[in-house]
Amino acid sequence: MMPRPHSPSASSISTGDAARQQLFSRFHAALVRFFVRRIRVEAHAEDLAQDTLLRVLKARGFDQAQDAEKYVFRVAINQLRNYRSRVECLDHPALHVDIDTALAGAGDQRLVEDFSPERVLIGRDSLAEALRVLAGLDERTRNIFVLFKLENMRQKEIAALYGIGQSTVEKHVMKATAHLLAYRGDQESP
Repeated sequence: MMPRPHSPSASSISTGDAARQQLFSRFHAALVRFFVRRIRVEAHAEDLAQDTLLRVLKARGFDQAQDAEKYVFRVAINQLRNYRSRVECLDHPALHVDIDTALAGAGDQRLVEDFSPERVLIGRDSLAEALRVLAGLDERTRNIFVLFKLENMRQKEIAALYGIGQSTVEKHVMKATAHLLAYRGDQESP
């Protein structure tokens, strides 16, 4: 198991560059949550978040453009792909759970999903339809809604990520929810 990394200080990332320090403080927590949600190993999530930010900071021509969120999370997705490839190659035993042992020891049936293939397809279709409906919204509202509802990110973290107030995040979530409800109402009426 990899040791838990020390969070680098902003000065160790870039000396004297306030914009780069702000980038680190703006994205670090969000990136850790992003990775923890997908790999469920916090120490590895910390490593991946740090590696992502270092790659972004080293990128030539990277400036603090308004598309910083897109760029940072695109790098994060690539880091996640690389990580998963390494894990598959290494077949690291610490990252696997022996399901038979877990079920025999705890008698816990919650580890086994009892979703039928039909239910899974219906769920995927519903999600795809909801995302298609959300595509009718502006990009920021759509992204905030997805972070809040699908990624389970707190509104306070989203507000910090986008540099807006928490009440503004709430308004974006309400706007997207109303949009989905209006679409649903249109579908149900003859």
